[in-house]
Amino acid sequence: MNYTTQMDAARKGIVTKEMKTVAEKENMDIEKLMKLVARGKVVIPANKNHKNLNAEGVGKGLKTKINVNLGISKDCNNIEEEIKKVKLAIDMKAEAIMDLSCFGKTQEFRKKIVDIYFGMIGTVPMYDAVGFYDKELKDLTAEDLLNVVETHAKDGVDFMTIHAGINRETANIFKRNPRLTNLVSRGGTLLFAWMQLNNKENPFYQHFDKVLDICEKYDVTISLGDACRSGSICDSTDASQIKELMTLGELAKKAWDRNVQVMIEGPGHMALNEIQTNMMLEKKLCYDAPFYVLGPIVTDVAPGYDHITSAIGGAIAASSGADFLCYVTPAEHLRLPDLDDVKEGIIATKIAAHAADIAKGIKNARKWDNEMSKARRNLDWNKMFDIAIDPEKAKKYRESSKPEDEKTCTMCGKMCAVRNMNKIMNGKNINILRDDD
Repeated sequence: MNYTTQMDAARKGIVTKEMKTVAEKENMDIEKLMKLVARGKVVIPANKNHKNLNAEGVGKGLKTKINVNLGISKDCNNIEEEIKKVKLAIDMKAEAIMDLSCFGKTQEFRKKIVDIYFGMIGTVPMYDAVGFYDKELKDLTAEDLLNVVETHAKDGVDFMTIHAGINRETANIFKRNPRLTNLVSRGGTLLFAWMQLNNKENPFYQHFDKVLDICEKYDVTISLGDACRSGSICDSTDASQIKELMTLGELAKKAWDRNVQVMIEGPGHMALNEIQTNMMLEKKLCYDAPFYVLGPIVTDVAPGYDHITSAIGGAIAASSGADFLCYVTPAEHLRLPDLDDVKEGIIATKIAAHAADIAKGIKNARKWDNEMSKARRNLDWNKMFDIAIDPEKAKKYRESSKPEDEKTCTMCGKMCAVRNMNKIMNGKNINILRDDD
């Protein structure tokens, strides 16, 4: 029996190799997974042209996944440096990469990523359009934009951010309800500007059926972009954001009618006390479609530390229903991240995702922590390093300050609670001032 997309296969009762891979990774019954994919509650981004893909699932009941943003720009146009970031993401087991390239040999770089990266690959075609055609924004046509989408699909991209929710209706609501930071989505701003300059409807909204044609053909998952995400905690959960979210829910249903898989993108900057409500709103207004969030960044005053502000928000968001976290690096709001920034961003986001999985009761999530706790109880430092989310940093800290008693650390020395409890529970004496017998 033939199928067009993973959703189509699930609805026809066909078990694909990608479904088998995801079910095994998630310790989930294959029949349960198929039902979730068929109903749009789980997506398996899997472009037919991404030949070395090791599939991942995103959505209800699955582990929280993380995404790494990278890509070349006019100011930092070094493909080899960005490839190093791709390889770092592979080494650190990030489940997804988004190529946000917006200048130069974007297709060359994109194809390199598809060749070497076996996780999910995403792009934002709108970023690529100006350079792809060497046209100013105003002069791009709807046909131009759709052609860029198809080019990315042909190249093997598994999911694409399409800002189709910023239509004329949403734009008018935005203009009637001024914000402190206006629109901050790069793709959303480009489309809003195009609409204003040409006095026309958003091409991705107007020609959404043609976008679906492309996505169905290649089995590309649409990540419905949040052009109206908040760029400051002042602007979160306002009329523009909620109106766009309602539109994204309507578009998700249209996509599902065509067996096209959908994720919904979300905020953004947002105060802690609003996060849980926003997760609930997305699930309600978008019919339980998987939710992909940037952060949320919970305070605006920490440039240089936004991997931390984002991890705080990400942990709350994912524990409250978000399924996919886009990493934020210390360089957010300041510059293109370097390799060290990318590593810090990945680690912070992995911590947030794992903490959320514990809270959500994801199968085997606590097992990792229990193994670390056992190694700590046994003062088995090598085992601790093996288990650690960043073994290199843990070893570096340990080696930089050696204790008198090698089983302890220089924080407590022989007053180490773990050491002393092990001894006393085994009927041994505790020698703190003198050598052990």
